[in-house]
Amino acid sequence: MDLFQAFANHWKEKLAGTVNPDSLLLLAISGGIDSVVLAHLIARSGFNFEMAHMNFQLRGAESERDELFVRKLAQQLEVKLHVQRVDTNIFATEHKLSVQEAARELRYQWFAELRTDILTAAAHENKKHSGCWILTAHQADDNIETLLLHLFRGTGLEGLSGIQPVRKKEALIRPLLPFYKKELAAYAVEQELSYVEDSSNATDHYTRNKLRQHLMPVLQELFPEVAKQLTGNIDRFREGLQIYRTAVQQQIDRITIRQGEELHIPIQSWKQLNPLSTFTWEIIHPFGFHAAQIPEIIKLLEAETGKFCQSATHRIIRNRKHLVIAPLSDQLPSVISIAENDQTILFSGGTIEQTTIAYERIPMDTPANEIYISTAELKYPLLLRKWQQGDYFYPLGLNKKKKISKFLIDLKLSITDKEKVFVLTSQDKIVWVVGLRLDHRFRLQASSGEALHLVHRK
Repeated sequence: MDLFQAFANHWKEKLAGTVNPDSLLLLAISGGIDSVVLAHLIARSGFNFEMAHMNFQLRGAESERDELFVRKLAQQLEVKLHVQRVDTNIFATEHKLSVQEAARELRYQWFAELRTDILTAAAHENKKHSGCWILTAHQADDNIETLLLHLFRGTGLEGLSGIQPVRKKEALIRPLLPFYKKELAAYAVEQELSYVEDSSNATDHYTRNKLRQHLMPVLQELFPEVAKQLTGNIDRFREGLQIYRTAVQQQIDRITIRQGEELHIPIQSWKQLNPLSTFTWEIIHPFGFHAAQIPEIIKLLEAETGKFCQSATHRIIRNRKHLVIAPLSDQLPSVISIAENDQTILFSGGTIEQTTIAYERIPMDTPANEIYISTAELKYPLLLRKWQQGDYFYPLGLNKKKKISKFLIDLKLSITDKEKVFVLTSQDKIVWVVGLRLDHRFRLQASSGEALHLVHRK
């Protein structure tokens, strides 16, 4: 079976159910043999497609040659070409990335932006695109090299599954993954296709090149069917990963209690997960934690209340019999000044609505999130802030002061809930522990002619 027929069968069996027939395909084209072959296969298949070329400006005249070649190819195939020129070295320096990492980030960021622009333009023009998919020309040899890189770097099961053929979230497809470089080269000769060579591929500058030029020839000498065997392993690893993910998630869901944006996991349930390190990793990595933090987080299972570990976005806190995964506090101001005419006050704990009401219209019963205060006792501006150690107030119904810290302990609030507590103050006196208790000194009395009505909404 020739490559074109094999490609057509692969598309029909594996991709046609994902990609609607009237979708626009956006092909990443470098001018090298892999992307040129894919361009011709897509064109011969009669698909609606456009091409996108990024000039990374890394190889001087060679980069300009590649761009010129791709422009001519687009003319020959009579398809629209998008070109983006970037200074990869400057981007890499500014973002502290390797050149390869910078190129990859620039490339996929542009593809995503380009896809959005295409879909937006299609909607405005009432075109009937049912979607837009990005295609790259990664092939089986690339997949094997990726497997080996991940294996040696210790990236676990996820890495052993190689390059994903379809990534729906990014609308990304790699339709050449089942085919080897030698098959693409044979097709290029058969079809008399022209393409350009990247001279950097012949150097030892990159780790991937060393694998391709030095390690793989040795492996093929020792094991003549090594490429086929490794490709088969990738398929088996990918299938095993699906089973693994399902089983792990079922265990995590079984012990997890969601409370708003927080996850609460009982200590004893977490301890019983086996293997503990593996399950801990699966629990924590969606929240920005690194594998190196696993031992530190496992120590929290035996730590005292209040101990925590932190990622860039979340904390895992020991709170009595639970570990709590909570997002870090947002960036809204921690102290907010409230004027007399402010109606709605936004803060990280929700909103407070402020109105005045005649005393005789005050209802007998009010929800816990509402209070009425005598306006005669208040001096504006009021301040809304997070409570602090040393704060005290006179809880409604008691004519003696109590520390806020003791008050919150008596309420048995979790550590994260304590951190979310705000107080409303007037001339440094606490008026209200927001949503929890009014200060006795600011209680409404029969002599009050007008009251301030405050409503806290989370």
